[in-house]
Amino acid sequence: MKLLLVIILLLIMFLLFKLFKTLNINILITIICSLAILQIILAPNICIKYTISGAKLFFNAVFPSLFPFLVVINIIISYDGIHIYSKLLGNIICKPLKLTKECNFALLISILCGYPLGARYTCDLYEKNLIDLNTCERLLNIASNSSPLFIIGSVGASMMLSAKIGYILLLSNLLSCMFMGFIIPSKNSLYKIKSKNTNSSKMADSTKNIGIIFKNSIEDALKNSLNIGGFVIVFSVITGIIKDNALFHIVINKISLIIGFSRSFIEGLILGLLEVTNGCYLISSSNSSLYIKLPILSFLIAFSGLSIISQVYSYTYKHNVSIKKYILRKFIQGIISSILTIILYYVFLQTSSIFTFNDINLYSSSSLYFLILLILFVPLLLINIIRLFHSS
Repeated sequence: MKLLLVIILLLIMFLLFKLFKTLNINILITIICSLAILQIILAPNICIKYTISGAKLFFNAVFPSLFPFLVVINIIISYDGIHIYSKLLGNIICKPLKLTKECNFALLISILCGYPLGARYTCDLYEKNLIDLNTCERLLNIASNSSPLFIIGSVGASMMLSAKIGYILLLSNLLSCMFMGFIIPSKNSLYKIKSKNTNSSKMADSTKNIGIIFKNSIEDALKNSLNIGGFVIVFSVITGIIKDNALFHIVINKISLIIGFSRSFIEGLILGLLEVTNGCYLISSSNSSLYIKLPILSFLIAFSGLSIISQVYSYTYKHNVSIKKYILRKFIQGIISSILTIILYYVFLQTSSIFTFNDINLYSSSSLYFLILLILFVPLLLINIIRLFHSS
């Protein structure tokens, strides 16, 4: 019986090797989906359980914050908000990163809200011919951070029981995005805007009725919210099927014995590559030391996982953007974020004489975060507002 099982496994591995070698993606995807259907038929309760779980996660946590934000952002775009923001903050934010000033809109949205809105509005800029393809590919990996509220609230305060850790992870995540801006090569054409119909599009938008703009904004926000919700539910089912699979548990136990890490840590690392929230929860609940947990959490948050990458691809597939290059750069960003987390861990948690977070719990996560942004940007914003009115 054991010999037969080994032969079957070898045949499956040989078949997968041949499929990958010949790059017959159609057959490979068909086999994977067929196995998924078979699993759902054999264990329908698992599918129903995790579908409901994913739907609750989306409608209770993701949709209430995502939908109104998308509506407001769409209204801003309809009234030429990208042009206004580029005048106010474009040079301040984008020049050090060697980006055109129009890119600041996607950067600000990504900083405030995280995945995958940075990618969505990066593609919008490219579709409007405000940036070229090289800028689009660079911006995808620069405007590519997790939500501050997710890092500080969910991972830091809820999972790790420490807002201090949340701020360390947030800072390393944002700094890794900046590092990507410095190390990804740029071209001289980045500073040239390709748009030829900017004035005509502005005139078209100005003639729109506020009711039409509001209606279109709601429809677009609903479409994109439900699109993201679909990914959340599907990957919730996928991770659920993997977690409840007996073979997966056997493999995890063997790896845990060989490497010496806890079972939940290994499981969190593997599942985190698929879906970051579940992976972060499993790693935070493991009995590994904080020095081991933090770099792995930072890597998963920066890498984002296959679920987020699929959401990004749903916006980039229409354009000539290399998703392989994007994934490779996200992996590099994850490594950079892990290294920065180790450094910040020693600076902020181990060396109390340099800095302390003792009073940080007096503030809510969102309030303190926006306070930092105000301190950084308000003086520069006022200067640019004065210039905007003088130039108009």
